[in-house]
Amino acid sequence: MPRLTNPEQTILTCAYRLFHRHGFNRVSMDEIAAAARVTKRTLYYHFRSKDDLIALALEHQHELAVATFRTWTDRISRKPEAIVASLFSELRKWATQGNFFGSGFTRIAFELAEMPGHPARAIARRHEKMIEDLLAELLLSAGVRSARRRARQIYTLLEGAAAMILVHGDRSYASAAAEVGYLILVDLAPIRKQRSPSRRRSG
Repeated sequence: MPRLTNPEQTILTCAYRLFHRHGFNRVSMDEIAAAARVTKRTLYYHFRSKDDLIALALEHQHELAVATFRTWTDRISRKPEAIVASLFSELRKWATQGNFFGSGFTRIAFELAEMPGHPARAIARRHEKMIEDLLAELLLSAGVRSARRRARQIYTLLEGAAAMILVHGDRSYASAAAEVGYLILVDLAPIRKQRSPSRRRSG
């Protein structure tokens, strides 16, 4: 993504917050201009249309979110159980915030479901895939077998828990999902080989 000017950064940040909170269709360009404290003429000078704006807003947010996730992976313990505990703990913390509306990428993808070719949906797919890949790399570095499959399972739990928290306003769904995440890792423990009866010492 090209380097942004200060007005562009402000507009993209404000646009993403509005799209995330209210949805793409409910937010007008007038509202975005007002939130960014720019004129509508300035808004259209930097962005040709609302569709272009949402795509660029998601692209900008994607870069920020990936950088944040990498920072988290850099400081997390390389133990599978610790990874799961921290991942769902972060979800619980996020859900306590007053501006918790679930994943903005998921929300936009759902809202634009009838427009599979929309650039914002393509960015949302790329974002979710990259986070899943980064999680797989983290699990692999922790010695997890079938790390890519495990990452998909755990990431599905994470997305599902976020959706249920949003529906019910109950953060315990993060704990419930974490419990299943631990179960996914149960078979990672080394299997103890039993001694063959033929090799056992006779009494």
